Amino acid sequence: MRAFRTKFIAAAVAMSTALAVGIWSPAAAGPEPDVAPTSSKSQVPDLTAPAQGSHPDASRYVRQNPGAVPPGVNDFSCLPSPTRPRPVVLLHGTDSTAYSDFAALGPRLSAAGYCVFALNYGGRDGEANYGTEDIRNSAAQVAEFVKQVRTATHSEHVDIVGYSQGATVGRYFINKLGGAQVVGHWVGLASPSYGSSLYGLVTVAGQVPGAMDEAVTILPKELVSTALWQQAQGSAFLDDLNNPSDTVPGVKYVTIASLVDEVIQPPSNVALRDPAATNLVLQEICPGDLTGHFRMPYDDVAIRLVMAALDPQSGSIGECVDVPLGAGVLDMVIAENS
Repeated sequence: MRAFRTKFIAAAVAMSTALAVGIWSPAAAGPEPDVAPTSSKSQVPDLTAPAQGSHPDASRYVRQNPGAVPPGVNDFSCLPSPTRPRPVVLLHGTDSTAYSDFAALGPRLSAAGYCVFALNYGGRDGEANYGTEDIRNSAAQVAEFVKQVRTATHSEHVDIVGYSQGATVGRYFINKLGGAQVVGHWVGLASPSYGSSLYGLVTVAGQVPGAMDEAVTILPKELVSTALWQQAQGSAFLDDLNNPSDTVPGVKYVTIASLVDEVIQPPSNVALRDPAATNLVLQEICPGDLTGHFRMPYDDVAIRLVMAALDPQSGSIGECVDVPLGAGVLDMVIAENS
């Protein structure tokens, strides 16, 4: 996905510059202003495209082919089997699309016998990417999409796999919009469950009265989308989502984190705090796999962990493969800015 991506980093730089020159005035303090729900667009992608082996390749492809969907995804004639009774709904991240984030995982799940579906949600008019607008609206769009999937597949329940912001969108649907009645498993891959500190800048800004309140009006909109600020550590949105509990009964929650996540800082913010949730850390399972945030949905071990979370009876996740620190990050930056 583009989960925060270079725009997230640019927002951090812009915030640090603003703090340094003192452009924020001493208004009322607060970690992050809540925002009124705004309109946004969604899309069911239907342009079948090839699977991809890397995030940068998927990002490049979808920029040239808007509306692309991975092979095996969004086949509304698919009917679940007795061994794969719940369709899987994939939810992409910030400033991204279903294809960019799931051109590897989607085909893998389909090949394993799942009916797989994905929605592009939370888009801004005039923009090609999605996942930038109010997460509450995005969750409502997902709720409608889940109804469509359940009707087409004659299924009572679905499973949800969310990558970065997609995990939060899915959890809002489950926890706040009644989705727990129709969801069996929720899997959060690199989930910003308790937000990101923007490399410590959110913490710093919290010490400057009114800093976060003014950020949305001072910084360019393309750097500070509603969805991005809602995922900042200490945001009003996350505080509401995680209280009185970050889970609700009836759903199995699994998070998959990386200790070297370039975006979710600190990486412990991925974990849910309800004892009933299962929190996995990639490096505790495969110490040599130093995959970070941007590579997570294309890392073979992370993909196998997702599949094991959906089907705990599937057995061992297989061999570990070493991945060097920072693998794919430079190529991702180039792909996003080419």
